[in-house]
Amino acid sequence: MDFQYILNSAESYLKECVAPRAEIIDSDSEALKTALLGLENRSLLALRFPQKYGGAGIPPELFYQYQELTARYSGALSFLQTQHHSATAMIAGSDNEMLKGKYLRAIAQKELRLGVGFSHLRRSSSRASLTGNPAVTATPVKDGYLLSGNVPWITGFGLFEKFIVAAVLPDNRAVFGLLPFANIERESGKIAVSEIMPLIAMNSTNTVTASLNNWLLHESEIISVKAVGWIAENDSKNILNFVPVTFGCIRAGLDVIVAAAIVKDSPAIVAACTKLEQKLDRLKQHFLQSQHSSKAEQLALRAEAIDLAVRCGHAAVVVSSGAANGTLHPAGRVYREALVYTVSGQTKDVMAATLDRIVDF
Repeated sequence: MDFQYILNSAESYLKECVAPRAEIIDSDSEALKTALLGLENRSLLALRFPQKYGGAGIPPELFYQYQELTARYSGALSFLQTQHHSATAMIAGSDNEMLKGKYLRAIAQKELRLGVGFSHLRRSSSRASLTGNPAVTATPVKDGYLLSGNVPWITGFGLFEKFIVAAVLPDNRAVFGLLPFANIERESGKIAVSEIMPLIAMNSTNTVTASLNNWLLHESEIISVKAVGWIAENDSKNILNFVPVTFGCIRAGLDVIVAAAIVKDSPAIVAACTKLEQKLDRLKQHFLQSQHSSKAEQLALRAEAIDLAVRCGHAAVVVSSGAANGTLHPAGRVYREALVYTVSGQTKDVMAATLDRIVDF
């Protein structure tokens, strides 16, 4: 597999077809769907599972480069493909061989796109947890589990066909399985999807909630059953996962600054851009060396990346002057995207590290 060709193909597509429409893609779900199909048609949504199922089996370090590229040219598109790739990676790690063969091959054949709905396992502040009960529960039955509750956050309604849900078992383990991403009512239960949430950034991603009422998760659709506390352990291992897309957001801000420097012929803008680029270069070097760093060091690196993304977004607004206030100006979009990456996959530790960075800078 020629992985460099994959990256070159992605970059060409993003530059030629996505970048010129980034502001439209940010606000229009149909434009976003077209952009997503462009990735799919180039087999760029089948990167994180083995070649024997039709995937690319791309190494993590090259997938990080792909993540940075997509985030540089469209935050909304990057967010969607991240959700999808997270789902495909989870399926690829399943012990359910029939499910794995069926769905991974469907993805490789460009017949299926997936979302995820299990952030509620992380959110101790979610509405459901305030009652002392899990957001979604799973009751064991003969052929699987009956799922009931509210999934508070799923991205990609109308863009993905299925999503992975997590539900808590009576013994506090979590079962993960595939559900249709649609409004369905039948004898084996009901899925009711909410209206699309209005968001200040990446609004085109069609984020919704879903209510489940005794929905039968058949054993054939079960991906895995995870131990108590799995998501906390997983988060601890993956502190740096959102850093590459944050780098992409930083680069997007720098792109706006470079363009302004050329148009305005400003030495001050050029000097600022040079300093910010140097900060990014140092961060990327630290990232390459940080895979086996301590948890505290990884949290500090992630907080620094978040901080630089916000600063570059803010700088893009500053150098764009009043034009940045236009709804279709890239500076405003990039600044809003930086806010999204600030809270993406946020844990209490990431929040604390980010606050420390803000207060002590």
